[in-house]
Amino acid sequence: MVAAGMARAAGYRVFALTIDYNQRHRIELEAAARVAAMIGAERHVVLPLDLTRFGGSALTDASIDVPGEGVGEGIPVTYVPARNTIFLSVALGWAEAAGAHDLVIGINALDYSGYPDCRPEFIAAFEAMAEKATRDGVEGARFRVHAPLAMMSKADIARAAADLGLDAGQTWSCYDPTPAGEPCGVCDSCRLRAKGFAEAGLTDPALA
Repeated sequence: MVAAGMARAAGYRVFALTIDYNQRHRIELEAAARVAAMIGAERHVVLPLDLTRFGGSALTDASIDVPGEGVGEGIPVTYVPARNTIFLSVALGWAEAAGAHDLVIGINALDYSGYPDCRPEFIAAFEAMAEKATRDGVEGARFRVHAPLAMMSKADIARAAADLGLDAGQTWSCYDPTPAGEPCGVCDSCRLRAKGFAEAGLTDPALA
């Protein structure tokens, strides 16, 4: 939401892409639709791509529990193998088809769970790949992957949402929602969200 809001504020036209990868926190698909509408996206594509066929993550394999005690050493089981590479590759295909060369992704490498595909060096490598992998790149166009939140704290992101006039209550973060559709409050994503709002001195509108 904040990354898209920043792009809109910078004068970009916004086309929103949501990947329905059959994630266990499917409630985030509803949030994505709300956010796309709030941002004023000209088009919102929801693309089915069932990553449960691969498994390998607590978010795509119901037999793997989402940790509720915080993240320890190493890459957590909530890491979805190559997820951001897959998502950006799909976005790259749509961008080239639409004649666009700017991709925006809301990854964060400062307050995050240790996922390798949230780091600036991943973004740089993807841009280099896009130059070699596309017709437009071969013909001289430069694809840019904007990751404006990469080096921001969660508190900075919460403040940015408020400054942009965006309703963070429309977003969803929890990896393991309750049967009633409420945030679990203990998964790493919930913990990082709560930490960010607390450090920003703001109330999370989703919990107000």
